This record gives sequence, structure tokens and C-alpha cells, in this order.
Amino acid sequence: MTDIQQTVFVVEDDEAVRDSLELLLKSDGKPVKTYESATAFLKDYSDKMAGCIVLDIRMPGMDGMELQKKLNEKHSILPIIFVTGHGDVPMAVDAMKEGAVDFIQKPYREEALLEKIEAALKQDLDQRKSLDEKQEIIRRIKSLTPREHEIMDRMIAGQANKVIAIELEISQRTVEIHRSRVMHKMGTHSLAHLVRMVLSVKDLIDAR
Repeated sequence: MTDIQQTVFVVEDDEAVRDSLELLLKSDGKPVKTYESATAFLKDYSDKMAGCIVLDIRMPGMDGMELQKKLNEKHSILPIIFVTGHGDVPMAVDAMKEGAVDFIQKPYREEALLEKIEAALKQDLDQRKSLDEKQEIIRRIKSLTPREHEIMDRMIAGQANKVIAIELEISQRTVEIHRSRVMHKMGTHSLAHLVRMVLSVKDLIDAR
């Protein structure tokens, strides 16, 4: 996987808090970018962004929950840490149900926030690594010819070479050749591994 430049995106309407968070993160050696509103972040958003979002749950205009919803609609995988005030815990629980990774209540200890950010950045890296691996599997599947794809589907379904040959009205030797090419192109020697690979990307293939 290529090196990913992770950034902590701070979305906070209070300028003093925003500046304080920027200073804290820079002093901890983390690249940071701040936004004064959810709308400003959404305008700048790209699916190429990597890192995590530190997001105030209550803001004028579009609030943090609304921004989370819009990011979910865009299939964003950026982990979100919500910053909440007193009495916002029920909102934060709802946000967690919608996929936020964590929340922290004001006033908070800086060390506690940094720990949550570290965990969110690790989750982001892990997710991107997994996604890269899945994209590679999809690339390999796409390299198969229609006949090889058909053979692979039957292999995964547990059909023996003899059965495949009869049903496709080809020789067993031809099935063996196609089977060998499938394994070579998919980069595996194990049928069990092939099954796991294809099942791991089934949701992505079905969504296309």
C-alpha cells in the first residue's frame, strides 16, 4: 500500500477552541486542517482525504450529526470523533450508532483526546489497507476471461472438475486448464483461500 498522508480535520465553530486544537495537534506532530463550519468542510471534502475528523456535535447551521449523515451518504470511511457538551450524551450515542468511532465530553483532558485521535487514525489506516487489498482482488477477478469466471464460480460452489465438464459440455482436461489459469491469475494455490478472497469482496462487487 502506498504511504498515506493522514490529517486530523477539526470542524469547530468556536475560534478559540479551533485554534487551541490546532496548536495541540501540531505540537503532537500531527498534520491538522481546521474548518469553522460543517458546510466549509463538506465543500472541501474529497474521498481522497485520509485521517480522522474531530467534529463538534452542536454548531450553527449544519450541525455535526447532519454532517455525519451527509458523509455517510458519500460513503466516507473517515473515522469521526464527536466533541460534545454537557447533556449531549444521548446525541453522541445516536452518532455512535450511525458509525462515529468515539466521542469526548467537554471539558476534556488533552491527553484523552489525543489517545482517541491515535485510535481513530489507526482505524483509518487499517480500513484503507483492507480496502486496498479488496481492490486488488477485484482487479484480479476482472482479469479473468468470461469462461474462467464461470469456472471460478463453479469451483467456489464446490463443483468437481468432472461435474463442471459435463454441465459446460467441455472436456475435463479443458476444465483443469481453466482452473489452473484461475488460480494463477488470482494469485493462490488453495481453493479455500480463493473462496475467502472472493467472499471478502462480494459486497463491493454486488454494489457495482
